Amino acid sequence: MRSTKIGYRLIFTLFLTILTAYANADIWDEVEHGYADNNGVNIHYATVGEGPLVVMIHGFPDFWYSWRHQMEGLKDNFKVVAIDQRGYNLSDKPEGEENYNMRFLVSDVAAVIQDLGEEKATIVGHDWGGIVSWQFAFALPQMVENLVILNLPHPNGLARELANNAEQQQNSGYARTFIAGSSSDPDILFGGPMTAQTLAFWVADQDARQKYVDAFEKSSFDGMLAYYKQNYPRTSGDTPEPPPAPQLNVPLLVFHGLQDTALHSDGLNNTWDWNDMDTTIVSAPTASHFVQQDAAELVTTTLKWWLMARD
Repeated sequence: MRSTKIGYRLIFTLFLTILTAYANADIWDEVEHGYADNNGVNIHYATVGEGPLVVMIHGFPDFWYSWRHQMEGLKDNFKVVAIDQRGYNLSDKPEGEENYNMRFLVSDVAAVIQDLGEEKATIVGHDWGGIVSWQFAFALPQMVENLVILNLPHPNGLARELANNAEQQQNSGYARTFIAGSSSDPDILFGGPMTAQTLAFWVADQDARQKYVDAFEKSSFDGMLAYYKQNYPRTSGDTPEPPPAPQLNVPLLVFHGLQDTALHSDGLNNTWDWNDMDTTIVSAPTASHFVQQDAAELVTTTLKWWLMARD
């Protein structure tokens, strides 16, 4: 009888060990790493899974690990690739703000798709990755299977709000500071210095925060600001709106965390008018700007359902 109890104990201990290991499993240890060469600039990417290609593009301040929940949720059905945009983490950091112009950011994504031997992909982007994703779809629609945007309104909607919405103009004050300032300014980042630690201020997951600090220590702060200096819309109440963006014709899924204090949800209005195919908009009422983490389950399950319905 005693040996039976010991046996049960060993089985139970093994079961707990397996459960603990599963609970602590992290996509960090599963991904394979690669580099795409875009005219001498190496773009790092992490990949997991097999199936139709899904390319995920992070924003500011972030790196490929931002997509860990979605990578975990999609890996059984898709080949999920999360890139480090130029200037960030393991990707190259060319000097000179002109090297962060949108045409290079778009071509970086194309280089990754081509490096993986594919002709097109589902493009997923958040924040600056969202801007790049919109522009990628405008410039290279033949390479876009589906388009997924998180917390970055369509350029037409963003331009309208910057021109007419006083709240959005106020919310964009940080961007004007970035455009006018330097990474060495002591109050450049929301009243404080730009360091790896201060850039990771938004990461709520304590287990992940050190990974972010390490990634930002490898990153170029000047490169991060160059995104704004080169590409942020200069529209304000006393300047004309830019010409409308090209009409899209792509399956489109948009997520927006409604607690975002940088990008007003009013910018989503009329998104459906600027796309000739189906447009789905999902709001996350309690999520803030980093909706892919604040509402990870909503984003992951909805994204998987939506992509599989289209497959």
